[in-house]
Amino acid sequence: MAPADRNGNEALPANDRADERADDNGENAGLRRGLTARHIRFMALGSAIGTGLFMGSSESIQAAGPAVLLAYIIGGAAVFMVMRALGELVVRHPVSGSFGQFASSYIHPFAGFLVGWTFAFEMVLVAVFDATAIGVYMGFWFPDVPRWIWVLAVVFFIAAINMLGVKVFGELEFWFALIKIAAIVALIVAGVAIIVFGFGIADHDQMGPQSLFDNGGFFPNGIWGLLSSFTIVMFAFGGVEIIGVTAGEAQNPKKVIPAAINSVPLRILLFYVLTLGVIMCILPWNQITSEISPFVAIFDSVGFTAAAAVLQVVLVTAALSAMNADIFGAGRMLHGLAEQGQAPRSFARTSRNGVPVMTVITMIVALLAGVVLNYLYPDQALFLLGALATFATLLVWLIVLAAHLRMKRVIAEEARPPSEFPVPLWPVGSWITVAFIIFVVVMVGIVPDSRPALWVGLLWVAALWLCYLAFVRGEGRRPHELSDRTEPLRFRTN
Repeated sequence: MAPADRNGNEALPANDRADERADDNGENAGLRRGLTARHIRFMALGSAIGTGLFMGSSESIQAAGPAVLLAYIIGGAAVFMVMRALGELVVRHPVSGSFGQFASSYIHPFAGFLVGWTFAFEMVLVAVFDATAIGVYMGFWFPDVPRWIWVLAVVFFIAAINMLGVKVFGELEFWFALIKIAAIVALIVAGVAIIVFGFGIADHDQMGPQSLFDNGGFFPNGIWGLLSSFTIVMFAFGGVEIIGVTAGEAQNPKKVIPAAINSVPLRILLFYVLTLGVIMCILPWNQITSEISPFVAIFDSVGFTAAAAVLQVVLVTAALSAMNADIFGAGRMLHGLAEQGQAPRSFARTSRNGVPVMTVITMIVALLAGVVLNYLYPDQALFLLGALATFATLLVWLIVLAAHLRMKRVIAEEARPPSEFPVPLWPVGSWITVAFIIFVVVMVGIVPDSRPALWVGLLWVAALWLCYLAFVRGEGRRPHELSDRTEPLRFRTN
């Protein structure tokens, strides 16, 4: 039998039944625990490995050249630390509101309001970014069809999927993500084979690791190119924090969340670094442009046009996978905000399938605004959305880290049981990560192309502060009460 918490409730679900409801103390009310470790891992991979890799990577390559590989390694290390901090919070408090409720409890109710709505905003931005990218991809086959038509069709398709029960959703997301992960692995293998064997391809002798140091060297744009690329690189990792949001619907959060957190960021980093490394070993970095995905460009460059067409299908699937996970995450976050009195109560209601219907509908309406954006500004939409999402992602991560730092202090002050999933390199690693993310926020303001996103982001924060003062009352102004599910020492086996 699972150990009991301080309220006498079992700390873990008694079994893995997909229809298990939320905990008796009211947390995650109405949601069903239908997500397995397999679902959660692939949802996080699906959210983080999307258009940021398949399309946005060309922008980061142009900024830093081959040195972008260092940017992804450094950025990936920072993301891993953020995820471990989130993991320590989630294992202690496995709730669907995740960092929105953590921030409300450990920092201030406004911090919970800010991070919750900003995460939902981030997920909508990323979803619109992916929908916009699908419009670009479909232009490969239908160049005369307006992009906004494809975006509209995708929005309705995603809406239908998100109205299904969570277990069906998890299965669909698993297969979506599996397709693109298999494609990435196949691309890495095919790329290495091209580099090693050549297959009679012209200029094969110029392919290989030496290509990373040709055309201006490993740092063709200097250290500044590397630093400025972080504004794009960090956007690519955005969405991995959805792991924390799944806690309210995970069948065994104390087991599956740590497993996902330990594996997913490292896999994402591996995919990004290996994939982009192979691409730049085949196609010189200065021939990669934002006009076409670098994944398609390398096959075009060596004459494998059929492979390029097949990969185009994978790109569409990848963007659908990321959108699917993003809308799920945003909807569950709004559900958590409603539970703590910081969103309309209707957002907390669920269907018989355990789906928070109003939050999904709200997200779809927000996506429709993306259709309008693509209609009015088809050329500027992709970059602006990416820059805004970068700011939102960084703000969410900063607040997660701040909540974790505060939790560690509370644990020490109140002599609570030690964490079952502690962050590594504490406290030095956590403070270095905070400093790095603040540095990236500063870079967003320094780099001319991304500077408007910083100003819009700051206006967003100011607007949320005004909304908090004007609309949040009563329960929403009080710190959210979290039950500590940490297993006391006497229950430990090691």
